[in-house]
Amino acid sequence: MRLVAPSILAANFNRLGDDIEMINRSEADFVHCDVMDGVFVPNISFGIPVVQAVKSVSKKPLDVHLMIVNPEKYIEDFYRAGASILTVHYEACPHLHRVIQQIKGCGIKASVCLNPHTPVALLEDIIEELDMVLLMSVNPGFGGQKFIENTYRKATQLKELIVKRNAQTLIEVDGGVNFEIGQRLYSYGVDILVAGSFVFNSENPVETIANLKQL
Repeated sequence: MRLVAPSILAANFNRLGDDIEMINRSEADFVHCDVMDGVFVPNISFGIPVVQAVKSVSKKPLDVHLMIVNPEKYIEDFYRAGASILTVHYEACPHLHRVIQQIKGCGIKASVCLNPHTPVALLEDIIEELDMVLLMSVNPGFGGQKFIENTYRKATQLKELIVKRNAQTLIEVDGGVNFEIGQRLYSYGVDILVAGSFVFNSENPVETIANLKQL
């Protein structure tokens, strides 16, 4: 599976509606929304009102990534705001299984994100419950960072775990993605590429998205 989720963290917020319309016209599969609280990660991005506004314009499902502490307090809020997939961080959830069940109880897809230093093996007891795992290939908090090469090894380990457990979990990677890296990630079993700066800073974002899907 070769899916693309442009990250609006790299969009122009002076004309966010226009950038969402661009994604609508493109072959993108999701709109990736990075929610940051300035506590779990060293940056503040946007919250529920912006996700609601994006949902009102977007024809693509919203892939909402919560880089926040205590995400369990806001699951229902982001569901009502329009999330189709909700990702929480393993590192922010001491009671991860409970949070995953909370997300699924809303009738949407549940995903867990691992920071670059967090081992894939920690998901062994919950992988069958997950619709998706997001591997961070940069340290979360800022766009435009350099891809961490160890992500290829983690993607391989994660794919092996999914196959071993006969799970249906998708693999998503976020951070530093370009054509060369994207092609390698697909070859390692990754299903979804998140691309922010690479899409929105390109001369033709619609064409860039199409090319990412055709790698």
